[in-house]
Amino acid sequence: MHAIVFETSGEECERRNGLQSKPIPKTVLRRQIARYRLVVAELEGEGFDGIHRQQPVAVVPPAIVSAVSGEESARPAGTHTFGLSVSRFAWDGGADAMASNLADIARRAEAAGFRDLWLMDHFRQIPQVGRPWEDIPEAYTTLGYLAAVTTRIRLGTLVTGITYRNPALLGKMIATLDALSRGRANCGLGVGWNADEHHGYGWDFPSVSQRYALLEDTLEMLPLLWGKGSPSFQGRVFSASELVCYPRPVQERIPITIGGSGERKTLALVARYADACNLFGKPETVSSKLEILHRHCSDVERNPSEIEASHLITVMVGSDRQDLAERVDRARGRDQSAEAFSERNNAGTVDDLVSLFESYHFAGATHSIVTLPDVGEPGSLETFAHVIAQLAQP
Repeated sequence: MHAIVFETSGEECERRNGLQSKPIPKTVLRRQIARYRLVVAELEGEGFDGIHRQQPVAVVPPAIVSAVSGEESARPAGTHTFGLSVSRFAWDGGADAMASNLADIARRAEAAGFRDLWLMDHFRQIPQVGRPWEDIPEAYTTLGYLAAVTTRIRLGTLVTGITYRNPALLGKMIATLDALSRGRANCGLGVGWNADEHHGYGWDFPSVSQRYALLEDTLEMLPLLWGKGSPSFQGRVFSASELVCYPRPVQERIPITIGGSGERKTLALVARYADACNLFGKPETVSSKLEILHRHCSDVERNPSEIEASHLITVMVGSDRQDLAERVDRARGRDQSAEAFSERNNAGTVDDLVSLFESYHFAGATHSIVTLPDVGEPGSLETFAHVIAQLAQP
């Protein structure tokens, strides 16, 4: 049982009483105020589990409340790593400043401790992020530029729709990125979903079954392209007579991440071919999907520990409540309340987000790929570095 003490001064009580249509007699009110002081002094001996003084209440997103209220008594075993997803490029200076802004963000992310940096592979901005006429650079050209302005951070797309490019051309592009970045390329693949984008550019958008067939062909073909010799490949819907790729990738195996949570097909492909999966949803959803992935691994006699489980999430971080409130106010649209923006973007302090990512770690996702709505703002990546530092230790 807890007691909450509201400390309203006697003068304020008398002022409010005077505003009432039927005020309490002053002598009665003053006796009540005197009695209140005695009761507060006696609380310590009443056996309460806690006595709490009146203080401001912080409104936090439900996802963070759930993470804090459900946290375990000990921090989960193992380290938790982070990637940064950059999906919107509507920064000050427009296209003229895009290169310098991107370089600045990539270098700051590297310094903050992010393991990898990811771009969406789209050719016009998607509705979930912005308006179709907003700037969005081609992903692999941009990754080549980022390779030149960084030294350690890994680089990839989250994820490339399998229908956007000829599979061998895609493999050659990723191998070149790996060579130029000295072994920092990641390969992110997915079945693709944006029919409007395909139709707008005049690209074929095959049926779901055909796209899955092309994805599986690509997953089987890429190790041949990146390996020795010049083998041929005969797939379900894609074939090549001579897979030649020079320069070879620096990495013995470029890690392949498959994006998506489809339980019957996508996760089965992850179990058979991938080094990592990228999932969506709350921790309980991620945990459920990983149970299904583990069953697929059992079917192909693969150890699920060989597959890194990651998830994608949007967050906003502040060093404390005041800093967070100011960041939210600068970033939110004028037609959106601070509470709605905070909930949509999982806004929290460093400690809030540590608890949130611990809940994902408990669920089995040991790598978090985050989108920061204010990534271009000073201090955003630097503040998130404190989250990374707290979860970097086993």
